[in-house]
Parts: sequence; structure tokens; C-alpha cells
Amino acid sequence: MLHNQPRVIGTETEFGISCPGNPAVSPILTSTAAVMSYADALGLGARRTRWDYEPESPLRDARGFDLRRYAMNHAPVLEPNTMGAANLILRNGARFYVDHAHPEYSSPEVTDALSAVIWDKAGEIIMHRAARAATQAGIGQDQEHWALKTYKNNVDGKGASYGTHENYLYRRDTDMVTIEQGLIPFFVTRQIMTGSGRVGIGQQGDTAGFQISQRADYIETKVSLETTLNRGIINTRDEPHSNADEWKRLHVIIGDANLSECSQFLKVGTTSLVLDAIEAGVDFSDLALESPVDDVYRVSRDLTCTATLRGEDRKTQRTAIDIQRIYRDRVMDAADREAISLSDVEKKVIEVWGEILDDLESDPLSTADRLDWTAKYALLDGFRQRGTGEWDDPRLALIDLQYSDCDPKKGLYYALVRRGKIRTLVDPDDVTAAIDTPPTDTRAWLRGRLVDRFSSEVIAANWDNLIVTPAHPQRIDLSSPTAANAIATYDITESATSIDDVTRYLTSSGVCDVTPLPSP
Repeated sequence: MLHNQPRVIGTETEFGISCPGNPAVSPILTSTAAVMSYADALGLGARRTRWDYEPESPLRDARGFDLRRYAMNHAPVLEPNTMGAANLILRNGARFYVDHAHPEYSSPEVTDALSAVIWDKAGEIIMHRAARAATQAGIGQDQEHWALKTYKNNVDGKGASYGTHENYLYRRDTDMVTIEQGLIPFFVTRQIMTGSGRVGIGQQGDTAGFQISQRADYIETKVSLETTLNRGIINTRDEPHSNADEWKRLHVIIGDANLSECSQFLKVGTTSLVLDAIEAGVDFSDLALESPVDDVYRVSRDLTCTATLRGEDRKTQRTAIDIQRIYRDRVMDAADREAISLSDVEKKVIEVWGEILDDLESDPLSTADRLDWTAKYALLDGFRQRGTGEWDDPRLALIDLQYSDCDPKKGLYYALVRRGKIRTLVDPDDVTAAIDTPPTDTRAWLRGRLVDRFSSEVIAANWDNLIVTPAHPQRIDLSSPTAANAIATYDITESATSIDDVTRYLTSSGVCDVTPLPSP
């Protein structure tokens, strides 16, 4: 990017959770137990920082209106402390909480696709540790019947879908219509690289078969504000969690939960690059599709990646691979013209993007060592051919589920990695470090380090602020997503003996504003 700040990126994953020994137990109970047991395992307990809901505005629409004014006159009002009970801010700057009866890990803010992979993989370990802590705590009286299982997937096999969301800051002056034109064909087709694979067709999964994406069958419209019903290819939530005069936040809900590091790397990296190109004025309007929602399903169900999608002009016919190649070519052209600048990580994204498209065109299964959906398909198809030969064999659905098991000893994805069947991109030591260490180049650094060192003095937190010092409350403004990074604050976060040392430094240095609040 050529503007002053790098693009800030974050991911959110709602994990599947079950209690096989007691399947009737409420998922709200099991999710809460996982989050709270993890808090106890970290020694946070009553010292944990409360999530500050006050600045949030999830019903503000990027198209210029607020849904509350039109349709939410009777929305329930919830007490913030009740909502925040099973709600943690972690040492790595992430948020770990219960959302829609699922435990959710929202990664700390990062500025490149490789870091996005690292802190996303850290979330998998955190989720497994949380489930293990809840099991060891013995919910109820019988640990054997209260053992929890967690899954990084998007469907429960009963018609419900839960989200894996991506977040990208982009310039406020970028028109929403331009965003829609540029991204709808991209999102429809990127699933050939980023799908996690699913046994079953349709929301209920009642038609036998295998498809590329777990999320595809739950997309119902082109553009929408909602995330749990009437889901859109483009989600229009306008809640930037940063300086709203400068930034909007693209909230992407169409993606799958990825275990493959390559799929995750491409999902985040290519999307960020296409946003770079859109902000630089690159025109993608000629790629508009005649029936984009239907094409989401069409692409997901075409395991050969050769199905043609008809353009809005009703004449042009292109495959998903064709469309992705056009996006890649225009990104590279923009870089050649110096309309956008490329970091080393972004150059790697472009390289891997091209390799995967070439291999998908040659033989989709040649990507089974890198992509989730092809790795899963190869695993399942081998079992299918040795068994009944039919995709409605119920054992295939169990294998599908076991692929996404967060337990590294039982999850089939992790078994494939151990056997050298799936390549990885990041150092496992970096992932382990990311469990307790925040990224150094965003405000997540200050958030994570203060929660780690002074948790009893950090009263509440949100993405763009911290409320500290219980006796004399102060609000630390983090609306600049990169200002309070390690370069600016490392010395004080590591040497301070109290939160007051930190606030005095932030005020005197001008790193970020600190505002007194009324005493309780």
C-alpha cells in the first residue's frame, strides 16, 4: 500500500464444540466452561479484564445508514457485565469469548498475511487448551461424561453454520459500490483456494456429495448487513474499531475455517492485495457476474474447477481459475506501475497464488499437500473407494469432522502434517510464542502487554481503547491501529512498575491520548 499505514488485518473463528458423553448439554454451558476454565488456567480469575461494549456499533451499515433506526426498535438491551462474564482479553492481544453459543477466538491485529497465519494457528492451540482445562476441571461430577471436543469448522451437520470472519481496514473514501464491484467476483471464486471441504450438499447436507466450501450453501444474497441469516457475499457492517474519519472495516463472512496454512495465507493475503488494487483505482467492474449467489454454489460443487460462470453482459464465460488469474494479473500490473507497493510477504502471496492456480488447472488433487479442501477430498475419497463407494456413507461425515478436531493427537489435519502430507508455512515455535505474545507492529502490543503485566489495573478493553486504574479511571485511546506498537511502547511496557507509569509515558510522548474518566 502507498498510504501512510499498512493494512490492519484480523480474523475471528467461532469453533464447534460438543460434549460427546452428554450430548444434551447446552452449548452455551460448554462454551462458557471452556472460556472460564482457560481464564482460571491462566491465573486470571476475578482479575480478568472486562470487555467494553460501549463503543460497539454492529448495526451501522457501510452504505450509510444505521439498522437500529429502521428495524431494531425493540432490540433487547443486555447488561454489559453479564455479556462480558465469559469474555477474555488474552496476553497476546486477542479476544476469547462466547458468541452465539460458540467459543470464539478473535485474533490480535496484524499487518501481513504470514502474521495472520501465526496468530490464527495460536488460536487453535488456545481453543484446545481451553477445552482440556474445562474437562480437567470436571464440569459437574463426572469428567468422563463432561469431556469437551472442539472443532475448527463451519457446520454442525444439522443445518446450522457458524462463522469464520476476516477483517480488513480500508480507506474511508473508497466507495462502497466500488468495493462491491471489485470483491463480489473475487469472493465467489477464491473458494477454489480457500475452501475447507464438506461432505454433503445443501444447508442440511442431505444431498450426498462433496463440495469445496463449508460456507457456500449459507450465502443467500449479494449484499447484507446480517451475519447469522440472509448472509451476503459482501457484509456491510461499518464498525471500524479505529478512526472512523479515516477507515472503514471490511467484515468478510463468506470464508471457511482453515487449518491449512497455505489456504489461510492465500485467503488473507490475496484479499488484502485486491483491496490495495481497488484503493489504487484498478477497475474490476468487467468481471461482474450475472448470478453471483448461484455461482457461489456452482463453484463450490465443481471439484474440477472448470465450470464456467456467465458475466453480467450475458456473453462472457470464465472459470473460477480464469477470474482469479485476472485478479492476480491486475494486482501485479498495479505493482509494476507503482500504483501499489509490495512487501516481501505480499510478493510471496502472489507467487503462491500463481502456483496454486496453475496446479488447480492441471490437476486439483495436486494441491492436496497445500489446500484444505483437496487434502480432505483425497483422504475421504480413498476411504470411500475402499468402503461403500457412496458419498452418503455416514462414516465419511465422521472423518470430515475429525479432520477439523482441534486436538493435535486426534485431528486428522494434524496427522497429515506429521506424516509430511501437508506442507506448512510458519515455524511452530513462532506459533507457540504467539499464544502469549502480541504482534509487535500494532496496538495489540500495548493491549496484550498491559493485560499480561497489570491485569488487575486494566478495568476494561475494546479494540480501540483501554480503561485503566480502578481508583482514578483513565481511557487510553487506541483508535490509531498501529500507533501503540512495540517500537513506540516497548521500553515502558517492559520497565513500568505500575499502570500509572504507562499512562504518564503515553501522555508525555504523545503516542496516544489518555483521558480521565469519572471516578466510580
